[in-house]
Amino acid sequence: MIIERLKQYAVLARFDRPIGILILLWPTLWALWVASDGKPDTLVFSVFALGVVLMRAAGCVINDYADRDFDPHVERTKQRPIAAGKVSPKEALVVFAVLCLTAFALVLLMNTYTILLSFAGAFLAASYPFMKRYTQLPQAYLGMAFGWAVPMAFAAQTNTIPAVAWVLYLAVMLWALVYDTMYAMVDKDDDLKIGVKSTAILFGAYDRQIIGLLQVIIIGLLLTVGQWQHLAWPYYLGVLVAAGLSAYQQKLIFQRQKAQCFQAFLNNNWFGMAVFIGLAGAYLV
Repeated sequence: MIIERLKQYAVLARFDRPIGILILLWPTLWALWVASDGKPDTLVFSVFALGVVLMRAAGCVINDYADRDFDPHVERTKQRPIAAGKVSPKEALVVFAVLCLTAFALVLLMNTYTILLSFAGAFLAASYPFMKRYTQLPQAYLGMAFGWAVPMAFAAQTNTIPAVAWVLYLAVMLWALVYDTMYAMVDKDDDLKIGVKSTAILFGAYDRQIIGLLQVIIIGLLLTVGQWQHLAWPYYLGVLVAAGLSAYQQKLIFQRQKAQCFQAFLNNNWFGMAVFIGLAGAYLV
C-alpha cells in the first residue's frame, strides 16, 4: 500500500519524465559556471542540483493541483494522478509542502542573500500554475519562475548579482517562453475548448514567426554573455550548435502538428546541453 502511494506521488511529481529536470538544470549550470569562472563551489553545486530536482517536482505537483478541474478534459493530461482520481488534492498539497520544505532546508545552507531570494523563487513557482486563468502570457511567467535560479546561483556563488546575471536571466526567461509555447501548441485545441490561456493561442497564426524572433534574441543575449565574460571559442561553438537546433525546431513546428511540436519542445534539452558544453569547454582551454 505504502509503495503504491509512493509510486503515485512519484508520477505526480513527474520523476518518471526527467526532461523537465534537465531543461531546468542546464540554465542553472550556465549560471553557476559563469558566476564561478568554471569552478563552482561543491556545496553550492550540490544544493542547486538537488534544488532543481525538488522544485521541478514541486512545480509539477502544484500545477496538477491547480489544473485538477481542467486535466480530465485534456487528452494528454487526463491520466495524471489527480485527474484520474489516484491521488487526492489534499494528498497533493502535502506532497507539495514536503518538497518545498526539503528544498528550503537545502537553501538554508547558503548565504543570507540566497535565502532571501528563495522566497521570491518559491512565490513564482507556486503561483505560476494559476496564471493561465488570468493572463495570455503564462509561458512568460513560467520563464520568470524557471529563470530565477540564475540570480540565486550568482548570489550563492559570489554574494552579488552582476549585470551579466540579468542578461543571462533574460535569455533563460525567453528560452522558457519559447519551449513552453511549443509545448502549449500541443494542447491548443483543448485549451481553446476549456478556456485556458496560453501564448500559443495569443500568438495565433504568427506563432512560428514570434518564436523565431525570440530565438534570435536569445542567441544574441547568449553571445552578449560571452562577450562580457571574454569567453573562449568553445562557448561560441556551443551557441552556434544551439542556433542550429533552434532552426531545426522551426522545421519541426512548421506544420503545427502536435507530435512534431512536442518533439520541438523535447529538443530544447539538447539546446541547453550544447550551450553548457560550450561554456564548460571555454573555461578549460
